[in-house]
Amino acid sequence: MRPEILFPLFEPVTTIPGVGPRIAGLIGRVAGPRKIDLCLQLPSGLVDRRFAPSVAEAPDGRIATFTLLVEEHRPPPRGTRLPYKVRCRDDTGAIDLVFFNARPDYLASALPVGEARVVSGLVEWYRSAPQIAHPDVIERPERWTPAMAVEPVYPLTQGLGPRVYRRAAGSALDAAPELPEWQSPSVLAREHWSAWRESLLGAHRPQDAAGVTARHPARRRLAYDELLASQLAMALVRHHQRRSAARSFPLDGPACQAVEAHLPFRLTGAQRQALAEIGGDLASGQRMMRLLQGDVGSGKTVVAALAAAAAHDAGGQAAIMAPTEILAQQHFETLAGLLEPAGMEVGLLTGRGRTASQRRSVLAALASGALPVVVGTHALFQDRVAFADLRLAVIDEQHRFGVEQRLALTDKGRDVHTLAMTATPIPRTLLMTAYGDLDTSRLDEKPPGRKPVETRVLRMEQLDRVVGRIGAAIDAGRRAYWVCPLVEESDRTDAAAAEARFAELQPVFGDRVALIHGRMAADRKAAAMTAFAEGTASLLVATTVIEVGVDVPAADIMVIEQAERFGLAQLHQLRGRIGRGGQTGACVLLYAEPLGDAAEKRLRLLRECDDGFRIAEADLELRGAGELLGTRQSGLPVFRIADLEEHGDMLRMARDEARLIVDRDPDLSGPRGEALRILLYLFERDAGVRLLRSG
Repeated sequence: MRPEILFPLFEPVTTIPGVGPRIAGLIGRVAGPRKIDLCLQLPSGLVDRRFAPSVAEAPDGRIATFTLLVEEHRPPPRGTRLPYKVRCRDDTGAIDLVFFNARPDYLASALPVGEARVVSGLVEWYRSAPQIAHPDVIERPERWTPAMAVEPVYPLTQGLGPRVYRRAAGSALDAAPELPEWQSPSVLAREHWSAWRESLLGAHRPQDAAGVTARHPARRRLAYDELLASQLAMALVRHHQRRSAARSFPLDGPACQAVEAHLPFRLTGAQRQALAEIGGDLASGQRMMRLLQGDVGSGKTVVAALAAAAAHDAGGQAAIMAPTEILAQQHFETLAGLLEPAGMEVGLLTGRGRTASQRRSVLAALASGALPVVVGTHALFQDRVAFADLRLAVIDEQHRFGVEQRLALTDKGRDVHTLAMTATPIPRTLLMTAYGDLDTSRLDEKPPGRKPVETRVLRMEQLDRVVGRIGAAIDAGRRAYWVCPLVEESDRTDAAAAEARFAELQPVFGDRVALIHGRMAADRKAAAMTAFAEGTASLLVATTVIEVGVDVPAADIMVIEQAERFGLAQLHQLRGRIGRGGQTGACVLLYAEPLGDAAEKRLRLLRECDDGFRIAEADLELRGAGELLGTRQSGLPVFRIADLEEHGDMLRMARDEARLIVDRDPDLSGPRGEALRILLYLFERDAGVRLLRSG
């Protein structure tokens, strides 16, 4: 249960005076529905109104603040579109306040003749006289304070004015309590950081331009709090999963030996190194929690198959979870080809595309232990799925799943070993951020005989020429993908782009072209993939649904339309779908002009480089951490304050501190531990909080 001291922060914004349902909805769009969301939405800039010249000294084009006497109202003549003017003055001269479409009754109340007012806004000189159009501030002098002269600027939405938002944010900040200190005294002293509440107020009430930068001490303190909460949650997950002794088993039993003996190729050195690391985990007596990173086509599935065979040798079961039905089907076919010759049956369990009797049969075989290996989607961690003895969970494309989903699958057994896999090479910074609870292994070696893909970059104006060459290649018996542009992070719009291109190519290629996208029914997607894999269709028009896991060795050509819309890592993933049958693949990147500098760098690097790990690091530099894995199902923690580009230097510090905390006080039961529990609740790192409650 959330600590009582945090209750005021997690109240809805509707408890703020003056914030009704309509304003709350607008605030929810830009920050969130609760006071804590307003607190964690820091200003993006500031307006400095401290410049207070006399009217005679007022410069053109600068924001200035004056104390003025209201002298005269000058309404416009009836029937004209002229502005309403209010003449004001100080001891040095006169200035007009100009209003368009303003209510005269409001102006008479706000600017009564004969009274003084503090007025602030952008000064403009018109016909040799100063004026301010629609002043930002009109205030009584006795209510004006120096602190009001520096205004924080927040992201807004239509219908939500800055004064309303600032008032709401101020009320939320007033609700922020003094919290017990969770940072160590040595860190606070070294970094010259203030307490949490003081830092929060300092970040929201900057006194100069430096106060809204990521390097300001108040912001760095809050960013480090968020990074520490994230790293501590992952360290607690890691400790929890390894706390109880796990059943150990070797990676060289009869089934393992049989699988390797039936392989039509020799394992690479990188595969043997990864298997040695996995074998060490399985034999250690502690639960394995390992991430296997492999560049496109590096042989991760073979490693997973041997780990599954080890679980079978130990009398247990293995489950392989994939994020999509297409990928699950591909894994099922590949693993069946690897494991069944060694006497291991493989089952498939997905949400759609299987009959009720097939699902019942798989569920019964899993529950009885008759089925040693099952491949599936999210359907694997549904309540009705029960295992006789789940020993190993393999989670492919780990970045598509969150920690909660991984735990849901491993909870299906006792002390389940976890092997996460990804074909997206991940920069070291993001490894710490998203996978701090996992050990890592890398497959950075291509299988023998794999040839690099030749990559060419062409303008969209050459599309007709590309279509002609695709036709000649298809006539020669080759197969090709045509990937349509990433319109936005939306299945609907991306599908529409693919359907439009398919409609243009079908008259040219007839039945030899097929279509696949994420919004198609499962049976239609399966039919399209089968036609392409078997050669009935020679050209497959697709969205990025083919990005991961699709394996058609005969396909050796890929066209990626409007390639400048994609990130480097995603382009590399797509390119990895071709040239898997031993032949040299060809990838054509079509781009639309004008091409920006960043897009030009991406396409040039892709043309010159085939190393996924180098590409991933370059992608991080060019696009930033927030975009690297895409916005859909990225699995990356969502940071409200921390920016990995600006605060990356503190990430390793937070990771080391989190591990030290868990080593010394794994239950967070000491004096500092109680404060750290509040930190976890404050930033809603639910996995860590839940594990503490269960412990």
